[in-house]
Amino acid sequence: MRTLSFVLALLGGPALAHEFWIEPGDYTIGVQTMIQGDLVNGQDFQGGRQPYLTQRFVRFQMFSDGRLAPVGGRNGDNPAVNVAPLGEGLHVLSYQSTPATLDYESWEKFQNFIDHKGFGDVRTRHDARGLPDSGFVEVYTRYSKSLVGVGSAGGSDVRTGLETEIVAMTNPYTDSLSSGMQFQLFYGNAPRANARFEVFEKAPNGAVNVTFYQTDGNGRVAVPVKSGHSYMADAVVLREPSAALAANTGAVWETLWANITWAVP
Repeated sequence: MRTLSFVLALLGGPALAHEFWIEPGDYTIGVQTMIQGDLVNGQDFQGGRQPYLTQRFVRFQMFSDGRLAPVGGRNGDNPAVNVAPLGEGLHVLSYQSTPATLDYESWEKFQNFIDHKGFGDVRTRHDARGLPDSGFVEVYTRYSKSLVGVGSAGGSDVRTGLETEIVAMTNPYTDSLSSGMQFQLFYGNAPRANARFEVFEKAPNGAVNVTFYQTDGNGRVAVPVKSGHSYMADAVVLREPSAALAANTGAVWETLWANITWAVP
């Protein structure tokens, strides 16, 4: 794992991407307490709460100790998450959005996104395909998770069937964090090696810092954490869309956004 040599203190200024995440009201709750949380779209670990809308997701599920249940609700519910836990232990919320599109009116905006996410020389690929410098479309899908500790909070994160997925190898509510939170990033069935791994850290006073890491050859990364802080990690795949998806959306690029949230007691 390699950490890039800079940390961004996000107290203002232009943001280069919009994340989508699950933000529980409380990351640790009692067994008799409902799991409540928001679907949030925004920047810098701050954003607008989105209602529960079935047309916006392909799957929305909850996993715990080998059990699986849908995250149910009624269209328009806000908070979007309001479900009874499956019992005591670590609960993993998992959400896959339906694809959505974004129009790029200039290459500069797309290049800023490329640089921010560490995609490398996309311009050469773009030009080789004969694509325009402006007026092109990206299609994107969100693959978001959150870790909620119920009662004793024991258990482990699992792969939940997302095409790209961040899996926590550490339970933040029960395990030693002296070596940080350990993660493995997947794309399809394989670990995603040497990928940018962006971590947002929110302090109790609401200040947010961002650090860029890089996964190792096995898709693993370690993230130092602090007690009383909440966290979001994000890793994005950029690829050419399938012929069918391109035909349906008009997109020339596709992004897949893996995201996970957790907190440190």
